[in-house]
Amino acid sequence: MTSFSWRDQQDSPIRLRTFIRQKGISRTLLKQIKFTGGLIKVNGKEEKVNYMLNRGDEIYIQLPPEPSNDVLEVSNLPFNILYEDEHFLVIDKPAGVACLPSHVYKNDTLANRVKGYYIRKNYDNRRIHIVNRLDMDTSGIVIFAKHHFAHSVLDKQLRNHEIKKFYVAIVEGIIHSRHVEINLPIGRAENSIIQRKIKDDGKPSSTEFWVLRAKMNHSLVKIRLHTGRTHQIRVHFAAINHPLIGDWLYNPHNHELNRQALHCYKMVFFNPFTDKEVVCESELPLDMKNVMKRF
Repeated sequence: MTSFSWRDQQDSPIRLRTFIRQKGISRTLLKQIKFTGGLIKVNGKEEKVNYMLNRGDEIYIQLPPEPSNDVLEVSNLPFNILYEDEHFLVIDKPAGVACLPSHVYKNDTLANRVKGYYIRKNYDNRRIHIVNRLDMDTSGIVIFAKHHFAHSVLDKQLRNHEIKKFYVAIVEGIIHSRHVEINLPIGRAENSIIQRKIKDDGKPSSTEFWVLRAKMNHSLVKIRLHTGRTHQIRVHFAAINHPLIGDWLYNPHNHELNRQALHCYKMVFFNPFTDKEVVCESELPLDMKNVMKRF
């Protein structure tokens, strides 16, 4: 069982529920702890969440068990691990692998592979908690949380734009400005369940980028996402007339690559369980390196 303990260091009395929420436990997880097999103790004694804490009290929380999802099939295909501790697993996703199962991709997604890995490692918690997703044909860094609490704290960081996400892309055309920020709202395209477009009533979307190289009608760009809309990078660069090469959806006439030239090469997040920043980096994949050799 996964458990955590803290000591109350605050000078004023505080309600146990408030203390727990301050540690990053969501309301949903708190309900699960209370009603599905978890445990909350203060100084070794079970207490209700309206209990008033005093300075020096020791708080102990045991998370409820998280059995695996039996519907999710197991894949034993390998993957490259960039970082792992008892709370997080960070993977270098290859292009061509979906993050989660769908009616099209059922058996060999990243989630299937992670489930197989958890079983081989005999981990207690085998439920899949994916923190961020990449399009199937985008390569790079994907974070999995190993328990609900870890998922809860990183999901909050995502919503607050505290997780830093950096990409590299190869786009059509020479971009003459060295540093640009695109702020264009994105919404769903009419008559399509997957395609997005710039729309006045779309969601605010911000993409910042720097030009690293520009030659022979190509530009290599480093990108930082400030929001996380579906297809955001692909839509924004198509909107400024510099679509990604190989992007079948937003640049269908370009066949220089058999997938969009987009790679998530760096992610930075705060690990509250170690009180340290985690920096994960992924090497540029071979197919994009080969394109870069030509310009």
